[in-house]
Amino acid sequence: MTSPGGGAPPVVLYVCADRGPGAPGDATRRAEAEGYAFARERGLAIAEVVTDAYGEPDPARRSGWRRVRRLARSGRVTAVLVRWPSAIAPESACELRHREAAWLRDQGAPVRYTWAPLSARSAEVRWTGPGRTPADTA
Repeated sequence: MTSPGGGAPPVVLYVCADRGPGAPGDATRRAEAEGYAFARERGLAIAEVVTDAYGEPDPARRSGWRRVRRLARSGRVTAVLVRWPSAIAPESACELRHREAAWLRDQGAPVRYTWAPLSARSAEVRWTGPGRTPADTA
């Protein structure tokens, strides 16, 4: 899939970093800047930036994540860019992260982590089972 007019493949950038719903803080700004740099370096076009306040462990209970799912289900994006796995769900609820990553992959919009140590290793790591993304196993 490419964006209208044959441009770069469209992706959604998901940011879940700040604890409050107010103006974006440093964590959100860093995650967004990193996401844009990641997309630019790989020839991807960010179709939409979706944000949530950090804190709710179940992504299905966050309005922003539900938006990400709608975009994936519609086929309008080819991937979901996320800074690191805990933005989807914390380690204490890693099964939720694996569930969501598997669902997105099945929709044709896999999760791609933008944080340099994860994005560099994810290309080298092989799939290890259902619901696991390469970066989840790194």
